[in-house]
Amino acid sequence: MAPPKYRYVIVGAGLAGGSAVAGIRELDPDGAILLLGDEPHRPYERPPLSKQLWTGKKQVADLFLQPEDWYPGHHVDLKLGAEVVGLDPAAQTVTLGDGSQYAYEKLLLATGGRPRRLEIPGGDAEGVLYYRYLDDYLRIRPAAHAGKRVAVVGGGFIGSELAAALNLNQVEVTMIFPGSYLVGRVFPESLGRALQAHYEQRGVRVLTGDAPAAITPQGEAWQVATREGQTLGADFIIAGVGIYPLTDLAQQAGLEVADGIVVNDLLQTSHPNIYAAGDNALFNYMALGERKRVEHWDNAVIQGQWAGRNMAGAGQAYDYMPYFYSDLFEFGYEAVGEIDPRLDVFADWQQENETGVLYFRREGKLRGAMMCNVWDQVPAARELIRSGKTFTVQELRGAIN
Repeated sequence: MAPPKYRYVIVGAGLAGGSAVAGIRELDPDGAILLLGDEPHRPYERPPLSKQLWTGKKQVADLFLQPEDWYPGHHVDLKLGAEVVGLDPAAQTVTLGDGSQYAYEKLLLATGGRPRRLEIPGGDAEGVLYYRYLDDYLRIRPAAHAGKRVAVVGGGFIGSELAAALNLNQVEVTMIFPGSYLVGRVFPESLGRALQAHYEQRGVRVLTGDAPAAITPQGEAWQVATREGQTLGADFIIAGVGIYPLTDLAQQAGLEVADGIVVNDLLQTSHPNIYAAGDNALFNYMALGERKRVEHWDNAVIQGQWAGRNMAGAGQAYDYMPYFYSDLFEFGYEAVGEIDPRLDVFADWQQENETGVLYFRREGKLRGAMMCNVWDQVPAARELIRSGKTFTVQELRGAIN
């Protein structure tokens, strides 16, 4: 018996996959869609998991892209807890872990990424949480209150956001990471060190230049031994040490894969009926003139929608410039383009390390901009970067305000 056939099959019911459904429906109101997700939850937004849920600005019910009854009302079969284990581009079928098969005309791989794990003794202990999913928040939230101790491993986006959120909830927080200052892959040193000092003033203990070496049980809690000889007690441990793109299906199917699934400007993979979008897609970032894989909310939303429209026949090249943002205590920022402290960085501060714009240049050309406690200026920053012009420091001073 031939497998059930859909006009569109989407593998991955995260933000990119859920957004692709909306993109398809902009151009094709009726074509049957199968949306396959391995989580037990329908598509939801991840940023509030480390931000607004902890401050009370959002509730869990606010996270979901669509109400539960929206999917059947829009000809979408949503299958949750569905692990896709096989992809056959020649037969145009996907196979699930239970052996069931589905055929497609167009397929989207929106498989995202998985958290990198600590390759140390105790790295898989029950007390270690690799924070990324709604279930992670639901597990940790009831235990995150005054008197509890948490070790946050990682000083990047997730680590810095969760350390701030937990501290605001009166949890005793110790951060540990190998870098020399907070969010070192993004912030210039002066800003990173100033922000780290603010964390320490708020009561967050910060251990730089170090990493866990082993995790062992200690009664109902846990003990973390570090490479530099420190010993930490913790009621739970949160690891935010990055993600890796899920490319297994693409590799098995013979698609082109590098640091992600390689796509063309239309977000098609090396097989024209198969598309990719989100954290797993290696795409041509047109404004920067190079291939990139972007692991941020805005890219997942817009690239997912774009892929959906192209699957439905739009034929539009993906030329969008995604932005990202973060909230760290009173410090917040929005950034777009290439944000790398190894570039030539010009800080146009109104108030040093608090309010102003950081410009990231290479050979005088603007590659990225970070607006620190300056809002609604992402479109202006995009235009400056897209111009491809060479800018002097004097020309950049006050260009974004």
